Amino acid sequence: MSQNPPNPLREGTSDEHRAPPCAFVIFGASGDLTRRKGSFEEARTYTDLRARLERSDAERGTSQNRLFYLAVGPSEMVPIVRGLAEAGLLPRPGADPHAPFARIIVEKPFGEDLPSAQALNRELYRYLDEKQIYRIDHYLGKETVQNLIMLRFGNAIFEALWNRSHVSHVEITVAEDIGVEGRGKFYEQVGITRDIVQNHLLQLLTITAMEPPASMEADALRDEKVKVLRSLRPLRGREVLAATVRGQYGKGVVRGDAVPAYREEPDVAAGSVTDTYVALALHIDTWRWAGVPFFVRAGKRLGKRVAEVAVHFRSPPLAMFGGAASAEPHRPNSLVLRVQPDEGVALRFDTKVPGAGMARREVAMDFRYGNAFGASSSPEAYERLILDALRGDPTLFTRADEVEAQWAFIDPILEAWRDHAAPVAFYEAGSMGPPEADALLARDGHRWRRP
Repeated sequence: MSQNPPNPLREGTSDEHRAPPCAFVIFGASGDLTRRKGSFEEARTYTDLRARLERSDAERGTSQNRLFYLAVGPSEMVPIVRGLAEAGLLPRPGADPHAPFARIIVEKPFGEDLPSAQALNRELYRYLDEKQIYRIDHYLGKETVQNLIMLRFGNAIFEALWNRSHVSHVEITVAEDIGVEGRGKFYEQVGITRDIVQNHLLQLLTITAMEPPASMEADALRDEKVKVLRSLRPLRGREVLAATVRGQYGKGVVRGDAVPAYREEPDVAAGSVTDTYVALALHIDTWRWAGVPFFVRAGKRLGKRVAEVAVHFRSPPLAMFGGAASAEPHRPNSLVLRVQPDEGVALRFDTKVPGAGMARREVAMDFRYGNAFGASSSPEAYERLILDALRGDPTLFTRADEVEAQWAFIDPILEAWRDHAAPVAFYEAGSMGPPEADALLARDGHRWRRP
C-alpha cells in the first residue's frame, strides 16, 4: 500500500506545536487569499474544490484531512456547509479515531438572537456533528484568559478567596479606542452588545465565575461555563433600565486626534440609537456568588484600549490604619488580570510607607507575560485556536448550548431597550464612558477602576 509523501511543513516542529497534515480552506477572506473565487451557491465551486483537495492529498500528503474556516456572516454559513457536504467534503466522523477528519471553524456573530442561533445550529446539524463544529471566539485564545483558569484552579491561595465571603465585587472591562472604522452599516445592525458583550465579555464572565471542572476535558470545562450563564439573574422589562446603561460616543479627541461622533460616521443614521457602549450590573445566583455584583462594560472610542478582569476583595472588618497618617485613602485589595495589552496579572495591596508612623500606600505585585517569558513567547490568539482545531481539541471553542445561553440572556435586554425606549447616554470620545455608568456603581458604593 502506498504511503502519503512526507509533509515538509512539519519538519523542525515539536509535538506540542504539531498538527496532523491537513488542507486548510478559508471562505470569505480578503486580499491574496481570494484569488480563487466562486459563488457559495454554485455546485461547481465545491466540485472544483474537491478536485483541488484530492490533488493536495496526492502532492502534499494532507491525508484527506480538511479544516474549513468560514469567515462569513450567518446567512452564508449554511449554503457553504451544504455545498461542502453535497460534494462529499464533510463526512461525519466514525468510530475510528485515526480516520480522516473534516471540521469547520465559524466566526461570530453566530446568529443575531436566540431564535436565529437555534435555527443555525439545527441547519448545521443536518450536515455535521457537534464535534465537527468549532465556534471561534479569539478572546479564548488569549494567554491571560487561559491563565485565569490556571490561576484559579492551580493555586489554592486564590481559589480559597474566590467567593462571596471575600470578594466585594468584580469588574470586567473590554474597552477599545477605535470607532466603527468604516463599518457603520454593519454596526447599525449589530451594536456593541451583540458585537462584544454577547461573546467576548460573557466568555470572560463565565471563566471568572465558574466552578472547578471535574477535569480539563473540553466538555467538563464547557459544562461549567454554561452553568454560569444559566445562573445569571435574568433582566427583563423595566428592571433592565435600572441595571444597564446604553451609550453612544459623541465627538472628541482620541490619541491626540479629533474624531467625529458616531452619528457622523458614514452609513450611520442621523438619529441613531445604536449602542457603542454598554454597562451592566449583573448577579449570579449561585452559592459561591450570591450577593456579589458583577459590573461589566464594553465600549468604542474610549480613552484607551484595554481588556481586564478586576476582582475586588472586601475591606478588613476593622480600619486600624486610617486617619491623617495615611499617605492615601484606603482601597480594598484587588487582583487585576490584564487580557490586553501587556498581558499579565497584578495583585494590589497596602504596605507601610518607610519612616515614622503607620502611613500606608497601595502597591502592586505585577506579573507581565512579556517580562517573564519573553516578548515573543505568547502565540497569537488565532494561531493557538486554529492549531487546537487542527488537533481536534474543542476546549477553547464555544459549544451550541453555550451560544444559545448567551443569547437567551442578552435578548431580553435588547428587547427592553427597544420596547421601553431606553435613553441613550452620550459620552465624549476619548473618555471612559458616560456619567450614567459611574452612577450604576455608585449606587452600591463602588466606582470603576481606572485601567
